[in-house]
Amino acid sequence: MIPTTDRYWLRNAHVPTSLMICSQQDHSGDRPSSPESVVQDELRLVDIEITNGTITHINTAETSETSTKYSHPSIDLQGGMVFPCFVDMHTHLDKGHVWERAPNLTGTFADGLETVQRDAEQHWSAEDVYRRMEFGLKCSYAHGTKAIRTHLDSGGALAEVTLEAFRALRDRWADRIILQGVCLVALEDFLTPQGEKLADQIAEMGGILGGFASMNPEIELQIERTLAISQDRNLDLDLHVDENNDPDSICLRIVAETALRQQFQKQIVCGHCCSLAVQSTEESAKTIALVKQANIGIVSLPMCNLYLQDRQPGHTPHWRGVTLLHELKQAGVPVAIASDNCRDPFHGFGDHDALEVFALSAKIAHLDRPYGDWCRTIALTPADLMRLPTVGRIDVGLPADLVLFKARRYSELLSRSQHDRVVLRNGSAIDAALPNYAELDDLQTSHG
Repeated sequence: MIPTTDRYWLRNAHVPTSLMICSQQDHSGDRPSSPESVVQDELRLVDIEITNGTITHINTAETSETSTKYSHPSIDLQGGMVFPCFVDMHTHLDKGHVWERAPNLTGTFADGLETVQRDAEQHWSAEDVYRRMEFGLKCSYAHGTKAIRTHLDSGGALAEVTLEAFRALRDRWADRIILQGVCLVALEDFLTPQGEKLADQIAEMGGILGGFASMNPEIELQIERTLAISQDRNLDLDLHVDENNDPDSICLRIVAETALRQQFQKQIVCGHCCSLAVQSTEESAKTIALVKQANIGIVSLPMCNLYLQDRQPGHTPHWRGVTLLHELKQAGVPVAIASDNCRDPFHGFGDHDALEVFALSAKIAHLDRPYGDWCRTIALTPADLMRLPTVGRIDVGLPADLVLFKARRYSELLSRSQHDRVVLRNGSAIDAALPNYAELDDLQTSHG
């Protein structure tokens, strides 16, 4: 399907304008952009030239009658949508794909914690963690993801196992996926010498400081110390906060207030923020204003939170567990969505597919009518929060790392699985075969 020559055109491609840095100009050199090239749902019909793996021109699409002007090979996408490769900025690769040996039969958050802890004690060797993490990377790569941030359980002896596996995989996969690592411990750990040592390890490997915040009598001190450690070591910060439906859980607000008080200069990202959605409008608005002022990015995990939140035996959940995406975005807060856990005690499903995350999020959180620039949540916005200025966008001069769909509009894109997508890396189609679950069969030993 994709030409194998060094130079070719992708013709009649529908690209979201919000993912095109060059969307307001024409790079053909001989005519301006046509207003008619912008169609419904903020898509633009364009022709994309790829030369030696790099995007070299983006033109308003030619009609079939005039397309002969392109002297190089071309493929007509017939209006199919084109995205840049995805960015999945909140995952837990180290926990992934243990469901068969460590199922969370109640599906609750508390039992998820207990089940993961038990599984880690019994099974998490260097080989076990490495192989399961790599399985997740194989899935992500085949689906079209270019950059991943993964949280890594780092309490006690686990740090040695998970950080070692991460460093090895980051090196091995460097030519395919940009991999960022975040330590994951309770924030109270950063009040101890062990927490300081962990922060030094994270700084040495070029990672991101992270942890989970929950309300307790010392939460303000814990957040204050965590931010100070991060600032001292010049580390960005990525925290789990308020992953519950308790309106009195205000860790996000405390993080924002502390960042402003300390004049924190590094990037802060807060994930989940579920309790924001069950607070009064007045209280949530106060927090959102502080989050904006503190320049905090928010990443929502709709699939996992929908799975966990408000789960009780014999009870139909009354709420979706999703934070205030629309209100945050309207306030100018950078908002991303991500896959979170896959086939582990915190989420029994998932396949590391950012499109699946976006498709379900659009339905769960009403990211439609208009679709606007919500597509940025799995591409450009998380790339910016991860400090990746050339990823998650389409522009002349950038690598031709693209995902091609037969779907021509969002109504088509979000209605079918798009399993027949074509993933380009440096202009060449990759082998997009997903790994076989049987690869991990020898690891799926039951607890007994």
